[in-house]
Amino acid sequence: MDADVKTKIENEIKTNKITIFMKGNQDFPQCGFSAAAVNVFEQLGVSFHTVDVLADWNIREGIKEFSNWPTIPQIYIDGEFVGGCDIIRTMHKNGELAEKLASAGLAS
Repeated sequence: MDADVKTKIENEIKTNKITIFMKGNQDFPQCGFSAAAVNVFEQLGVSFHTVDVLADWNIREGIKEFSNWPTIPQIYIDGEFVGGCDIIRTMHKNGELAEKLASAGLAS
């Protein structure tokens, strides 16, 4: 992975408490999994940042290498890779996501 791409990814993760690397953006998700991930955080009422991987092929491929995770969306909370859509939905359903957000200093 290009060093500039890695730096861009790291900066997105470091400067935002919640970052979702997704297809599209918060207002206009471009796939069902990305839309579902956005929906979970909207239900919890927490603010989050999105990065549209469709707008930059290098970020789209780079994030997969960065996290060693093959699919999009990818969710980072407080600098830590949490997983994708299914993991976030499961964590939301069983209460783990609210706990993680609280431990990161984010109201839910």
